Amino acid sequence: MVLWYRLPPWKKLGVRVETWTIETLHLQAKSLSASHTVKMSDVKEDSNAGQTSSLGALPSNEREKGTRKRKKHSGKEVGAIVKRGICYLSRVPPHMNPLKLRQILSHYGEIQRIYLTPEDPTARVQRKRAGGFRGQEFSEGWVEFERKSVAKKVAKMLNGEQIGGKRRSSFYYDLWNIKYLSKFKWDDLTEEIANKEAIRKQKLTLELSLAKKERDFYLSREEKSRAQEAIQERLQKKQKTRESKKLDAGISVDMEKPKIMRTFQQTRPVVNHMNESKPKLSKGFLSGVFGGSS
Repeated sequence: MVLWYRLPPWKKLGVRVETWTIETLHLQAKSLSASHTVKMSDVKEDSNAGQTSSLGALPSNEREKGTRKRKKHSGKEVGAIVKRGICYLSRVPPHMNPLKLRQILSHYGEIQRIYLTPEDPTARVQRKRAGGFRGQEFSEGWVEFERKSVAKKVAKMLNGEQIGGKRRSSFYYDLWNIKYLSKFKWDDLTEEIANKEAIRKQKLTLELSLAKKERDFYLSREEKSRAQEAIQERLQKKQKTRESKKLDAGISVDMEKPKIMRTFQQTRPVVNHMNESKPKLSKGFLSGVFGGSS
């Protein structure tokens, strides 16, 4: 048995199918009035028809194929990406954001993507403290046009020219600083941004490691100084307790006998007579002795 009914408005709109057993159908038929009785033959026909009818739900393998096809770019899309051109803005006028930039440059050609580099956070803090503009400012930017020819024409036409527009705008008197980047794609820009982010993270980790070393060194020195102070306090306490004991015993600390420093007289070192020159016999005496024997 297959029944068709519509879901309430707070749920997903559409048609839903539920399969009921014959027992449940008999119970439902008894509960309904005579005017709302259901014939089993009609129910069987409806169930067969409902089983064969497709409700637009795809199997899991077909869904996966659909998602895979979406991820892959067709040849036309690759060709369109190759035909795109990128312009570089070396300076972004004050108070200009990506939305306003798109509104201005879209008059000259179709724009795909825009990326503006945020300013240095320290400069923003200083400007806020000075009472200046409190919004987000940008230092440089890149604009991707649908066609290379349009990007070249826009860069050649607008570079060094006044932005213009409404006189009330804050960048009415500013000048365009725009340049076309030949053989430059959006992937190159994303790689450059990723490299800069990686370098920034490396510098941050290095600074954090140096700060941690300095902190550990300072903490170790502080612990040593605290230990020395504790030792000095203990010694002072011991000295005070000794003095208090002596005062209780009736011995004045000032009248204590000074410690006797004993001195010993040094004996003279013994001279080594072996090194002194011994008297030698004369040659005449030796010749007389040995001559007489011969």
